[in-house]
Amino acid sequence: MIAKIVVAASGSGSNFQSLIDAIDEKRLHAEISGLIASKPGIGAISRAISAGIPYDIVPTTARRSSELLASELLSILKIRGANFLVLAGFLLKIPDSVIKAYPNQIINIHPSLLPKFGGKGYYGLNVHRAVIEGGETESGCTVHLVNEHYDEGRILAQKKISVLKGDLPETLAARILKEEHKLYPAAVQQYIEQFPKNIKH
Repeated sequence: MIAKIVVAASGSGSNFQSLIDAIDEKRLHAEISGLIASKPGIGAISRAISAGIPYDIVPTTARRSSELLASELLSILKIRGANFLVLAGFLLKIPDSVIKAYPNQIINIHPSLLPKFGGKGYYGLNVHRAVIEGGETESGCTVHLVNEHYDEGRILAQKKISVLKGDLPETLAARILKEEHKLYPAAVQQYIEQFPKNIKH
């Protein structure tokens, strides 16, 4: 059985593209059955259209309740037949009820060596700025399962790189992103290969 993956993204979707490319190149044996976008007009939607992947937009305004978000996410995941939800720069906390409905089936990639520089507020350039200001000599990226707490789920894979003298948040981010594009598809493939065969969803 080929696993069905739904990807959730809030930005350009470069990690989403890395998953698409890995499937096309048969490095990732899965089907992306849908994209969940947090707003219209983002690059990830353009990538979905180019790849012929259906997409849904779930607005993430502050006025929307967690219960409503959970209901919409669960509905989309069911319609798309998802076995796994893979987060690719999705800037919203996944509601607890979704995590409970898909136990150990939600995967994320984070641009630091967790448990360092993880948690609420640590995303994008905020992470890399904190790494540099903290005087760290190495950083990298982490693929992990999602639980009820930001960036605290079980670590599946990591890739380390050196923080160079004179690095800016932007230069560090660019080097780590290249590693993310290699690590994420490989880690997802390894995980879904090992996942129990009796997937409920």
